[in-house]
Amino acid sequence: MTFFLDQHGCAKNQVDGELLVHELTERGYRQTFEAAEADLIIVNSCGFIESAKTESLNAVLSARKQYPKAKILLAGCLAERYADDLGENLPEADSIFGNGDLHQLYKVVEPMMKGERVVLKPKQKGVCCSDRDVLLSFAGAAYVKITEGCNNRCSFCAIPIIRGELRSRPASEIVAEIQKLVAAGVYEINLIGQDLAAYGTGRDDNVFGTGRTLLPAGTPGSVGIAAAAGEMRESGLCTLLKRISSLSGTFRLRLLYIHPDHFNADILPVIKADSRILPYFDIPFQSGDDDIIHAMHRTGTAAQYKAIVSQIREQFPDAAIRTTLLAGFPGESDEQALHTEQFLQDLSPDWSGCFPYSKEDDTLAYRLKKQVAKKVKEARASRLVELQTAMTRERLSKRCGKDYDVLVEEVLSVNAEAPDEGLAIGRAWFQAPEVDGSVVIRYDRSDSAALQAVRTGRLVRVHVDASGDVDLNGDFIGDSPLNQSIAASTLTFAESL
Repeated sequence: MTFFLDQHGCAKNQVDGELLVHELTERGYRQTFEAAEADLIIVNSCGFIESAKTESLNAVLSARKQYPKAKILLAGCLAERYADDLGENLPEADSIFGNGDLHQLYKVVEPMMKGERVVLKPKQKGVCCSDRDVLLSFAGAAYVKITEGCNNRCSFCAIPIIRGELRSRPASEIVAEIQKLVAAGVYEINLIGQDLAAYGTGRDDNVFGTGRTLLPAGTPGSVGIAAAAGEMRESGLCTLLKRISSLSGTFRLRLLYIHPDHFNADILPVIKADSRILPYFDIPFQSGDDDIIHAMHRTGTAAQYKAIVSQIREQFPDAAIRTTLLAGFPGESDEQALHTEQFLQDLSPDWSGCFPYSKEDDTLAYRLKKQVAKKVKEARASRLVELQTAMTRERLSKRCGKDYDVLVEEVLSVNAEAPDEGLAIGRAWFQAPEVDGSVVIRYDRSDSAALQAVRTGRLVRVHVDASGDVDLNGDFIGDSPLNQSIAASTLTFAESL
């Protein structure tokens, strides 16, 4: 039996997709990258906002129309969130499988392939993980999930509805996975979770074998975590980073998604002490107006949030800052929208995602009155994007004239009219996968050294000489010295594990 994975959604859902691949290959299924060849098509869906839900549903309808003989399985967040409704109202899907426990996949697939229709929403367990046979990232990079679910209960967010309460992976398990990835030649590790700041604080968490870690009751930016007796000790994320830092080997580690209300300021010295941990901070502030922030069920203020960024830049002047802003939250006035515009300009982040508010059922904000008109929301989001584009352009211009190690993601096709002019796409340390810009690498294909060096999954040294709204451009100047210390392996990822 062959299967095709149609992957949707965020990095966390990508890891789930990689685990689905593992579950099937373990049972003898063979992955194909051509949907037309598949006996089974899995739509690993997103159910976060309306546009993503529509995209996932359309994927099911399209697969049913194009491949009528294949079995279609709807999996992922949309399946988890609306399992019962979709089981009744989406006959185009042969079965529905939630993401609470991916190890239960066989309970759906095996009867489905025999003609039965199964709707299964497994009970949510810890952080589902196993050795992954295939990474869906570009070569040389991987996501490592350290938490699942979320306890923050932001009023606009459906993640707790979909993913459940916060659960954290044991630190030893995370460190062991990173060690395997690095040994297999993976250079870039991206730690992901709904909120890395809350690592170790879930109700049943015991990530270090010492009991549950408690978050401090203080303001955003508080250092340390309050123990039961009121004693201050380091945060779970800080302790985890120290353990990762103890690993030998050449790699770079990026942290994604840290909630600002309990930003782990104690991680800053750890990052400073280990150059492999990148000064890249993804902190979704969502709004720059205090009343809207509190209506979102967040405890900080715009001033406190700006203080977090100031604290980071004081220690890391070259830090990369990414944030997310939500335009048109229920009740947001024109004046409050202007506060967020000013907040964004004061922060001057390298990158930001600016989106119109999506009214999501079962969230607290869904029932709020004074919903903002769609056109107004979209106009406010467009204005934030406009402001961010100008700031990104300015900040990228400051990267020009410098040399960077760039991880090659794609080598472009040769131009028949100029066969010696090579182009490749890669990322420098301040560019997270998928969401940030890239570095366009120019190289001479008649140069055997360049031709050997510029390959996917490898690091090359690039002199950046031009910038645009999103991307940088530069010339290949040599193979990165780091390649010599990155684990060299001709084995496939699965074989190396």
